[in-house]
Amino acid sequence: MKLKKIFTNARVIIVFIAIILAVVAIFPNFSNDGVAIRSIKPNSAAGISGIQNPKPTTAPMQREVIKAINNKPVKTVADYYKFVSALKPNMTLQLKTNKGIYKLTAREKTEIIVLNETITKFVNETIEANETINGELKQVNKTITKAIQVPKTETIGLGIVEDIGLEVYEAPKTNVRKGLDLQGGVRILLKPEKKLSEKDMEFLLAGMKERLNVYGLTDIVIREAGDLSGNQFILVEIAGGNDKDVESLRQQGKFEAKIEDDVVFSGGNDIKYVCRSADCAGIDPSSGCGQSDDRWICDFRFSITLSQEAAQIQAELTKTLEVVSSQSRNQYLSKKLTLYLDDQKVDELSIGADLKGKAVTDIQISGQGTGMTRQDAAFDALKNMKRLQTILITGSLPVKLEIIKTDSISPVLGEEFVRNALFVGLLSFIVVMLAVLVRYRRFVVAIPVIFTMIAEVIILLGVAALIGWNIDLAAIAGIIITVGTGVNDQIVISDEALRGQASAASGLKERIKRAFFIILSAYFTNVFAMFPLLFAGAGLLKGFALTTIIGISIGILITRPAFGDVMEILLKE
Repeated sequence: MKLKKIFTNARVIIVFIAIILAVVAIFPNFSNDGVAIRSIKPNSAAGISGIQNPKPTTAPMQREVIKAINNKPVKTVADYYKFVSALKPNMTLQLKTNKGIYKLTAREKTEIIVLNETITKFVNETIEANETINGELKQVNKTITKAIQVPKTETIGLGIVEDIGLEVYEAPKTNVRKGLDLQGGVRILLKPEKKLSEKDMEFLLAGMKERLNVYGLTDIVIREAGDLSGNQFILVEIAGGNDKDVESLRQQGKFEAKIEDDVVFSGGNDIKYVCRSADCAGIDPSSGCGQSDDRWICDFRFSITLSQEAAQIQAELTKTLEVVSSQSRNQYLSKKLTLYLDDQKVDELSIGADLKGKAVTDIQISGQGTGMTRQDAAFDALKNMKRLQTILITGSLPVKLEIIKTDSISPVLGEEFVRNALFVGLLSFIVVMLAVLVRYRRFVVAIPVIFTMIAEVIILLGVAALIGWNIDLAAIAGIIITVGTGVNDQIVISDEALRGQASAASGLKERIKRAFFIILSAYFTNVFAMFPLLFAGAGLLKGFALTTIIGISIGILITRPAFGDVMEILLKE
């Protein structure tokens, strides 16, 4: 009878629904083997074969996973690298993933190696010496042989197989994202040399992301951070990366715009201004948006200002080009303007016919966005416009960056952290379970406490998987705090419910209400205590604070009310 009341209770049903949704978000699959693709190097064999670079927002269980190479199963990272290390030049291999089959050709490259060694060389040297000749002391020249050490340099070329260009890691088992502490990588804290406005900081972060994406790094987190003193920082996390991967962030970079092989203008001194305000950037008012077949197309435009020297080069390079008409009947020059960031092609633009042979400093960059609806096309156009603006600006970063702190964690150490975290979590669970049993000696109290504790952890992990929050050591500390706080609150409820064992139902209800008053007071105290930690230590404690706030909020809103109702049902005389 009591079990029926428990399972038909509205608050208990809400807990079960939350658990089911959390499990769906976590999407556990512990039999998932193979190696997941983390990133693809530009112009590599893998990139040429058509394998797509994963997006940073892609859920772990949606990542492309390599299952076999040449029909041989690939279950671990060691299996993958063992096969890659045995490749021979021009060898063709078949890559089977959970999303398709690709054919790759291992290319050969020549690596120049300089061998240095020290050898002994004998040389003749003439010196002046004093000798006695016929009883008379005279000065004479003598030739001696002298041994000296000299360096010998030899340069040789070795033909080796180029890596096929894939960065891989063990296939994920759930959608819970592991932070750098648990999967390995590099974390760097950067500080701008001067205070940046909100808009400048936004474009600096976008430029850094664009630059890392150009280098084939996609599993990255770049965000603004600060401390309680008001200092600005930039936190960069690259999963599976190393210190060399972030060297490009400190460089001013190289941006070039070319017509074929001729440079028209480059970033820095050649680009004086890139418009980002609404009066000279946005959806093109002259063409706007229109439909083509079943899709919408929106045009964007924004202005840039070139130096006089760059404008003159543009005039010289465009005066001999022909004028052609596009499908939309707009007139352009016969060759396009190609944009390169750090020697990597990132985009190409059509040149308006009115710019032919003219040394124009103020020019307009245009492009398009598409979508199934007018709103989607406009959003895509503005996104593409912002990307182009970012590319132009990142040719010269608005401020120099200083490295404040660097943390490198090997994948092996990350695996050890995972094992230790699971062990500590299991040990904590057993200790809490024994403590509750010893305290109450009644399964009718202990079982709901244990079930609620497990439910809170599952729901918290589900929320983390849903919002894409990384679980690192700081977040695990937050989970432990959440569990501890939850057990403490349930003990408060249990003690109040058991006090006196009054037979009147109203007395039991009042005691549980009194327990919730204590719990709510502790909840608000904890939340307000966590807020400063969101910003302390340049945001490095944010995982701990945010996980704790989310965890105790789940308890207050979902699991504690259900536990209170369960205790009221079970302890009613």
